[in-house]
Order: sequence, then C-alpha cells, then structure tokens
Amino acid sequence: MPVTRLTLHNFRNYPELLIEPGPGFVCLYGENGAGKTNILEAVSLLAPGRGLRGAPLGEMGRSDGPGGFGIAARLDGVDLGTGTLPAAPERRQVRINGAPTAVNSLAEWLSVLWLTPAMDRLFAGTAGERRRFLDRLVLALEPGHAHYAARYEAAMRARNKLLAEPDGADPDWLGALEAGMAEHGAVLAQARARTVEALDERLSATPDDGFARAEIALAGWSECDLAGVLRANRGRDAAAGRATEGPHRQDLLVTHRAKGQPASRSSTGEQKALLLGLVLAHAELVADRRGAPPLLLLDEVAAHLDPGRRAALFMRLEGRGQVWLTATEPALFDGIGDAARFHVASGTAEPA
Repeated sequence: MPVTRLTLHNFRNYPELLIEPGPGFVCLYGENGAGKTNILEAVSLLAPGRGLRGAPLGEMGRSDGPGGFGIAARLDGVDLGTGTLPAAPERRQVRINGAPTAVNSLAEWLSVLWLTPAMDRLFAGTAGERRRFLDRLVLALEPGHAHYAARYEAAMRARNKLLAEPDGADPDWLGALEAGMAEHGAVLAQARARTVEALDERLSATPDDGFARAEIALAGWSECDLAGVLRANRGRDAAAGRATEGPHRQDLLVTHRAKGQPASRSSTGEQKALLLGLVLAHAELVADRRGAPPLLLLDEVAAHLDPGRRAALFMRLEGRGQVWLTATEPALFDGIGDAARFHVASGTAEPA
C-alpha cells in the first residue's frame, strides 16, 4: 500500500513536515544536505529495523530539538506511527491505528526496500553487511522473519554472556539457550534459503534491459544439528567470545551471471548495476507473492546512470507501486511521466 500522507516531528533536520505523495513516483530534489535522504530514512522506519542508515535512534531526533522524534504515515485505511520519547531516546515505540504494538508488527502492513549510495560496495564489504541486506529481502517476503531473527540474536547474546562467566556457566541454562538458538536458527536459515532460491530463479528469467543480472547463492553455514554443534563448541566459543557456528555466519554470494565472475571483482559500475537489478527483481517477486509491490526508496540512483539506463529504469518502475527517488537536479527525473515532485530545502519540502 502506498503512503498517502507522511508527517515528521522533530526528525533529523525537520521540526515539522507534511507530505502527501501520490501512488506512483515520488521525486525529491534539492541541494546536497537539504534533507532528501532524511525523508527516505523516515519512510524506511515504517518497517522493522533501524532504517536505511542503520543509525542509533538517539541520533534521529532534531539536534536542536527537545529530544525524541515522531513519524506518522497514512496508508489505505491504516495509520502507522513510530518514534521515541525525550525521556527514552533509544526506545522505539510503534502504534498501528493508535494502538501500541511491537516493532515487528510493522512488517505485516508494509514492505520497504531501499538502495543508497552507501550500498554501492556491498559485494566487496563484509559478510555481515550482505547478511543484513539478505534479511531485509527475506522480511519483505516473510513478515515473521524479524521475530525469529530477534529471538535467535537474543538467545545468542545470552549464551555469549554465560560463556564469559568466570566461574563457569550453568550447563542446563546453556542447553536451554542452545535449544532456542537451534529452533529459531532453523526457521531463519530456511527462510533465507527459500528467498535466495526464488530470487535466483526470478533473476535467471529477467530479460536483459541494460542492468547486469546476478546469480545468487547462500553460503557460510549449512543446516545441521545446531544444538549439538553449540554444545560441542562451548570451550572454543568461550575463548572466542562468540558463537563460531550458526546461521549468523551465513553469507550471500553474488556472481555476475553473464561473466561468471564474483560481484566483488566486478567494476564499481557493474556492482551498482548488479545491485539495482537484484533489488528490482526482488521487488517484482514481492509484488507477485504478497499481491502488492513494496515501497522502493532509491537514493541518488539516477545520477549514476547514463540516459539510456535511466530511461530503462523508469520504464521498469512504471506501474510498480510507490517509488521514492532523490536527486540534486529535477532534470534527472526527465522521462518520468506523472509524479509527485517536491523541492527539498532547509527543512521544508514544497510541491513543485
């Protein structure tokens, strides 16, 4: 469902902001530092997680404000709200139709995908970065994924803390935590495997429209008797200060399909094209599976494409739901027909 009304209160550089976008393209343009990405970040917080920047919540409130922030959005008959209070700037609150609820409940109403300049070197980055990217893809298809990921992480943190006890840990308590990791980790790994398989199939059938096609696979850890492995590894994990095996060690392998070359060895331009093609294919998969396309947040994407690829991108996005784009110049949106256009400057976003 598209966002039909977005309100920000003391968020980043916005004391107050109201935007009423249309159902298709939402084009934000303005100078660097004007606050375009801040608006995309606010939209990304309508899904579970820390948003497209991954920043601490305490950094999101307006720097000269009272502390805390608020984000409210109207969808088709649904009101979503999230933010923090000045007294608890790192504790996120969520309301759906005015009723308080868990953060993970947001995934049941809205799936949000994004592409930012910071992600350009994703394939050459760490396995953790790619794993978090993959989990965002999984979440868009399976809203319950966030619950199992959170339960697994909580059990793993508790186990790590117990293993660090100087007098040794209670084996029964450790066993219970390891059983929890095994239970939630199995669901976690299976959901990732399903997403990778379905997305790779979609990518293989995607026509060549100027964006390099990726081939993807899951690596780094395979499903096994995780509880038994963790039990056997207690000594090693205590010395390492972390769990050395489990689904938290998985990685997303990406290959340039036409060249048979790891994406990490591709040029910067090829990596961006691979990532963009992957996100577009996944958005189409989400639309087919969930019956509604995800919100797409594309930060400064058009500036890095030649006119031909830019036109191909806009054509592929046409009719694919609500797409938020940013650029420094309105000319970079040439080729887009009907769109809600806003000029962003000094904490304002005026219809253009």
